[in-house]
Amino acid sequence: MKNALIIGASGGIGSALTEVLRRRGVTVTALSRSGDGLDVTDEASVEAVLGTLDGLCEFIFVASGALEIDGAQPEKTLQAISAKAMADQFAVNCIGPSLVLKHAIRLLPRDGRSVFAALSARVGSIGDNRLGGWYSYRTAKAALNQMIHSAAIELGRTHKDAICVSLHPGTVATDFTAKYAGRHKTVPPEEAAQNLLAVIDGLDTSDTGLFFDWAGKRVPW
Repeated sequence: MKNALIIGASGGIGSALTEVLRRRGVTVTALSRSGDGLDVTDEASVEAVLGTLDGLCEFIFVASGALEIDGAQPEKTLQAISAKAMADQFAVNCIGPSLVLKHAIRLLPRDGRSVFAALSARVGSIGDNRLGGWYSYRTAKAALNQMIHSAAIELGRTHKDAICVSLHPGTVATDFTAKYAGRHKTVPPEEAAQNLLAVIDGLDTSDTGLFFDWAGKRVPW
């Protein structure tokens, strides 16, 4: 891997990935809303910012995401669902990565190994859902997983060595999870970044379109 693009590089995982990759000698383009005005929910913004990039990237990682938006907490009951909160979750957690892939696909090399990965979450797994609740976040991440799976099929027709995956990072000690980690063991962002890169390094084309956790274990849809 010589070149990488990190979307959401100002967040805990995104910034840690950027630093770890740079220590490896990888040339990293690190983009974020706060630093570059990249709003992944606005296609005009995505097209404008990504449109300035030249050259190829063997690795593109979407680390952007949100669990609580405008004060709307994960729902515990059906009665807590609101149309706005659900739409906001879809905009950030599914539509955003979809728009990034749409406008970044031209940066992936047609020949040779490349990886497009997006941060998902185990709670987006339908098969692993035993607790219910968290309707908007769960559903948006499940939709993201479907998008990744479908995109992997299309990408494979033009980029035969490309790998397109969803990744669950575990519970990372960031502002994102601070209120919700509870009794879950947390790991520092740098450790999470190292874990995710170990998984990415071990992927091959047979893994494209799938969903893996931080330890490299496949997560059910």
